[in-house]
Amino acid sequence: MAFTPLHDRVLVRRVESEEKTSGGLIIPDTAKEKPAEGVVVAVGEGARDESGKRITPDVKEGDRVLFGKWSGTEINLDGEELLIMKESDIMGIIGGGKAAKAA
Repeated sequence: MAFTPLHDRVLVRRVESEEKTSGGLIIPDTAKEKPAEGVVVAVGEGARDESGKRITPDVKEGDRVLFGKWSGTEINLDGEELLIMKESDIMGIIGGGKAAKAA
Protein backbone atom coordinates (compact mmCIF):
# COMPACT_ATOMS: atom_id res chain seq x y z
CA MET A 1 0.00 0.00 0.00
CA ALA A 2 1.37 3.42 -0.92
CA PHE A 3 1.23 6.01 1.86
CA THR A 4 2.22 9.66 1.56
CA PRO A 5 2.31 11.76 4.74
CA LEU A 6 0.74 15.21 4.55
CA HIS A 7 2.40 18.56 5.27
CA ASP A 8 5.40 18.24 7.64
CA ARG A 9 4.76 14.67 8.72
CA VAL A 10 7.28 11.85 8.33
CA LEU A 11 6.80 8.07 8.22
CA VAL A 12 9.55 6.20 10.11
CA ARG A 13 10.47 2.51 10.47
CA ARG A 14 12.12 1.79 13.83
CA VAL A 15 15.60 0.26 13.76
CA GLU A 16 16.04 -2.70 16.09
CA SER A 17 18.35 -2.12 19.06
CA GLU A 18 21.41 -4.18 19.89
CA GLU A 19 20.87 -7.60 21.48
CA LYS A 20 23.97 -7.20 23.68
CA THR A 21 25.43 -4.46 25.86
CA SER A 22 28.97 -3.19 25.25
CA GLY A 23 30.08 -5.51 28.08
CA GLY A 24 28.64 -8.55 26.28
CA LEU A 25 25.47 -9.05 28.35
CA ILE A 26 22.49 -10.28 26.36
CA ILE A 27 19.36 -8.16 26.80
CA PRO A 28 16.10 -10.16 26.87
CA ASP A 29 13.17 -8.92 24.74
CA THR A 30 11.12 -8.09 27.84
CA ALA A 31 13.81 -5.67 29.12
CA LYS A 32 14.38 -3.86 25.84
CA GLU A 33 13.06 -0.39 25.30
CA LYS A 34 11.63 0.55 21.94
CA PRO A 35 14.41 2.15 19.92
CA ALA A 36 14.44 5.91 19.38
CA GLU A 37 16.20 5.42 16.05
CA GLY A 38 14.66 4.80 12.69
CA VAL A 39 14.82 5.09 8.93
CA VAL A 40 12.61 7.58 7.09
CA VAL A 41 10.21 5.71 4.80
CA ALA A 42 8.21 8.66 3.42
CA VAL A 43 8.13 12.45 3.82
CA GLY A 44 5.33 14.95 3.28
CA GLU A 45 5.78 17.98 1.02
CA GLY A 46 6.38 20.31 3.99
CA ALA A 47 4.43 22.82 6.04
CA ARG A 48 3.52 26.30 4.84
CA ASP A 49 4.69 29.56 6.39
CA GLU A 50 2.46 32.61 7.08
CA SER A 51 2.72 33.78 3.46
CA GLY A 52 1.68 30.37 2.10
CA LYS A 53 5.16 29.45 0.85
CA ARG A 54 6.07 25.76 1.28
CA ILE A 55 8.89 25.00 3.75
CA THR A 56 10.98 22.12 2.37
CA PRO A 57 11.58 19.29 4.89
CA ASP A 58 15.18 18.73 6.08
CA VAL A 59 14.86 14.93 6.07
CA LYS A 60 14.45 12.66 3.05
CA GLU A 61 13.61 9.02 2.44
CA GLY A 62 16.38 6.70 3.58
CA ASP A 63 17.78 9.06 6.27
CA ARG A 64 18.60 7.36 9.58
CA VAL A 65 17.14 9.60 12.30
CA LEU A 66 17.01 9.96 16.07
CA PHE A 67 13.65 10.94 17.60
CA GLY A 68 12.16 11.48 21.06
CA LYS A 69 11.22 8.48 23.18
CA TRP A 70 7.50 9.28 23.11
CA SER A 71 7.39 10.81 19.62
CA GLY A 72 4.93 9.89 16.93
CA THR A 73 1.90 7.70 16.57
CA GLU A 74 2.25 3.99 15.90
CA ILE A 75 0.39 2.78 12.83
CA ASN A 76 0.19 -0.56 11.07
CA LEU A 77 0.58 -0.59 7.26
CA ASP A 78 0.55 -3.90 5.42
CA GLY A 79 1.36 -5.76 8.64
CA GLU A 80 4.38 -3.57 9.42
CA GLU A 81 4.50 -1.37 12.52
CA LEU A 82 5.59 2.18 11.60
CA LEU A 83 5.59 5.60 13.24
CA ILE A 84 4.15 8.79 11.83
CA MET A 85 5.41 12.00 13.41
CA LYS A 86 5.95 15.67 12.73
CA GLU A 87 9.37 16.55 11.36
CA SER A 88 9.94 18.72 14.45
CA ASP A 89 9.86 15.52 16.61
CA ILE A 90 13.04 14.36 14.87
CA MET A 91 16.14 15.44 16.79
CA GLY A 92 18.70 14.76 14.08
CA ILE A 93 20.03 12.74 11.19
CA ILE A 94 22.57 10.05 12.08
CA GLY A 95 25.66 9.80 9.88
CA GLY A 96 24.60 12.16 7.15
CA GLY A 97 22.38 15.00 6.19
CA LYS A 98 23.19 18.59 5.25
CA ALA A 99 25.66 19.20 8.12
CA ALA A 100 27.82 16.17 7.26
CA LYS A 101 27.89 17.05 3.56
CA ALA A 102 29.04 20.62 4.31
CA ALA A 103 31.98 19.42 6.45
